[in-house]
This record gives sequence, structure tokens and C-alpha cells, in this order.
Amino acid sequence: MALKAVFFDAAGTLFKTVRPVGESYARFAQKYGMDVAPADLSARFHVRFSDAPPLAFPGAPPDQIPQLERDWWKNLVREIFQPWGPFRDFEEYFSDLFAYFKRADSWSLYADTVETLSTLKGRGFILVVVSNFDSRVLGIIEGLGIAPWFDSVIISSQVGYAKPAPEIFHSALSLHELDADEALHIGDSLDKDVAGARNAGLTGVWLNRRGFSAAGSSTEVRSLNELVAIADRLS
Repeated sequence: MALKAVFFDAAGTLFKTVRPVGESYARFAQKYGMDVAPADLSARFHVRFSDAPPLAFPGAPPDQIPQLERDWWKNLVREIFQPWGPFRDFEEYFSDLFAYFKRADSWSLYADTVETLSTLKGRGFILVVVSNFDSRVLGIIEGLGIAPWFDSVIISSQVGYAKPAPEIFHSALSLHELDADEALHIGDSLDKDVAGARNAGLTGVWLNRRGFSAAGSSTEVRSLNELVAIADRLS
């Protein structure tokens, strides 16, 4: 069937943090007497984030999800700082950090985001965010000014499944009454985005902004702008 929809990952695809994660973690930590090198925190973040359980809460009542999201991140951040011993004011620190990353001005759009979204929307495609994020992403997308381009935002914490689980992609398909071969998904993770999309029956595209080498990646772009030609070809 002809392509009708383009699904996007959020962080790392449409937008990024304004500074490296480790730098932000370190800046806030210094306020509370914890002095750790940003590079060490960044390395620790990537390890613990990769090992963390899915940011999804199957069967949880909607009114409990905000607290579950916050607790998920609190546990992760606590584990990140574990090698440096007791963090006396951790609760206050975490509250500041969590609030900071909720702000749209702690994130910035990639230079190719708006042009790509505008072009694809002008072509008549349904545009959807499919993200392993929490509810803060809704305000971030709104604050960065890209919410009007999207027909829906599918968040792992709200639907109960996180990429690469096929169910999160199926949730987006079902919402828009699409068959899997009518949608394409692009993201910066070969595992969660590309393999996840393909296992759900969608076309998966790897956004490889840094030019990493990876065997077996059949559909790869270096910028979102390149996605337009792929979408046109499949439509």
C-alpha cells in the first residue's frame, strides 16, 4: 500500500538537550554539594539508561502515571550517582533536575526539524510522535513550537508499552486506522526505532546524524531532510 503516515521518535530525532546531559546533572549537583565531573555523569547516565526497565506501566490507572513516571526517573538518577556515595540532599536535587528537563528551553530543535515537518505535512502525510518518554514531552513539543505539525503523540508511559515492543507502534496505527505498511518510523536507535518498527510491520529508517557505521542497516539517513525523498518514493 502507499505510504500515508510518518512516525517520529522525539529526543535525539526531533530535538536534543541544549547541553550534554552529564553537564546539566553536574551543574545542579554542585548546588547541593555533590561535585562530579560531567563526563563521568554522562557515561554513567548512558549505561544506567540503557539498562533501565521500560518507561511503561501496563495496566496503571491514568491518574497514577505522573507519579510512576517521576519515580522511574528518581530511581534512575539515584543509580547514576551511586558510585559517589551518599547524596545528602538528593530529594531536592532530583526535584530541581526533573523540573528543569520539563522546560522547553532545556531542549532545542535540530536545524532540519521544522523544514522536514512542514514539507511532509504539505504532502498530506499524517505525522505522529512515537516516543519512549514521559508526559513532559507534551509540553516540550508544545513549547518548541512543533505541536501543530503532529496529529498525535504516542508516549510509552501512557500506552503501557515502550519501543521496541510492537504494541506501541500498533497503538499509533490503530489510532489513525492505518495498516502497518502505510506507515514509516524514523529514529536514532537501531534497536528501539528501526528494529522495533520493522518487527511491527512498518518501514524503519535509521537517523544516523553522527555517521556511525552499523552492519545491516538497509535504510539510513544522515538528516531528516533526506526523509522527504523516501516518503515521496513510498507514497
